[in-house]
This record gives sequence, C-alpha cells and structure tokens, in this order.
Amino acid sequence: MKTIDGDLLRLGNDGVFDVIVHGCNCQCQMGAGIAKSIREQFPAAYEADLATEKASRDKLGSYSSAEVKVGDHSFVVVNAYTQFHWRGSGVKADYEAIRKVFNDIKRDFAGKRIGYPTIGAGLAGGDWDTIAAIIDEELVSEDHTVVLFSNRD
Repeated sequence: MKTIDGDLLRLGNDGVFDVIVHGCNCQCQMGAGIAKSIREQFPAAYEADLATEKASRDKLGSYSSAEVKVGDHSFVVVNAYTQFHWRGSGVKADYEAIRKVFNDIKRDFAGKRIGYPTIGAGLAGGDWDTIAAIIDEELVSEDHTVVLFSNRD
C-alpha cells in the first residue's frame, strides 16, 4: 500500500487513478464525509447508489459503481458498502464487508490504479491499522494507494 497526502477526488479528476473507492452505508444517503463530496461532484456515483435497495443488509460487502468522464479521461467511482448504517455510537465499519468488497475490487479492477481514503476509519469509527491490513491482503500485487486528505495544492 502506498500512502500519499492529497485530495482523492482531485487526483481522480487529474487522471492519477483509474478507480477511486470510498466506503458507503447501506441506506442510500451519502450525506457526510467524502461520500457527500462524491455525491456533489460525481452525481452518477450517487445515482448508482440510489439504484440499489435501501437498507438491505445484503449490500454489505458489495459495491455499486459509475464511470465518470473528466476532460479526455475517465475513471470509475466505487461505492463500497462497508457499513450498514451511519447512526449510533461505536464502530460502524464492518471488517468482513471491507474484506469482501476489496476482494471483489481486486477481481474486477485488476491492473488498474486504485485510490481510496482511510475507508471505515473516519465517521465509521473503525481501526485503520486493522482495515489497512485487510486491504493490503486483498489487493496484494495491485497498484493501490491510500490518500490522506490534505487540501494543499
């Protein structure tokens, strides 16, 4: 796993990644954190989320996605269903869902440049060291980068 500072969405727009992945709840909300920014900047990703069944536990560990075209390039935004709900206290990140979705991402996007934030470790309250180890195991031999948010140019 590579680690860089930056703005994941800007890096996607700039063509640094072929795929950007972010964690979503299963409620079709995308109302906070990076999901809210994705909803605003890439409406097709939100539309893909809305096309899934709201409040379905079956979504945990799966994803929806949308291709986004910016200028002369495009990339895929992956809505990874890594938590059931956003409400309540405690850890909402589901480690097994994170494992399953990254296993599927490896299968479906092998050979692509994949970028993601600290999925599950922000608003979802998960332990980043645990999550990073899962992602490293599932994306072994892939070109993948965690982007630590920084709005520096």
